[in-house]
Amino acid sequence: MAALTDYLANALRDHVLRNTTYTSPTTVYVALFTTATTEAGGGTEVTGGSYARQAITFIAGATAGLAEQDGAISFTDMPASTVKAAAVMDALTGGNMLIHGRLPVEVNVAGGAPFSLLDADLKVLFD
Repeated sequence: MAALTDYLANALRDHVLRNTTYTSPTTVYVALFTTATTEAGGGTEVTGGSYARQAITFIAGATAGLAEQDGAISFTDMPASTVKAAAVMDALTGGNMLIHGRLPVEVNVAGGAPFSLLDADLKVLFD
């Protein structure tokens, strides 16, 4: 996962270069997608079962500019789906996509099965 969305890129640009306020969200959430995501914030988010976005925290990675997921995240009772991408969102529902990317391998999830992201599975590199 490594691409900023247009929303976040524009907000950071304006914050740094135009002295406009950008308030960082107090909590960010990981969302799963069945289609590729885009810089414009597009993609088809998983729906059904007990799927819900999960809160995620990041720690600094060993490489400059790298942030890694801190701790495992579990999505329980997933609907039958093929998870192709993930994104960091600024709200539990609705909101704005901040960072997105394809998973290294698409994951077929059986209905009712869990889907997990292990510690440091999601990495964001700012370069």
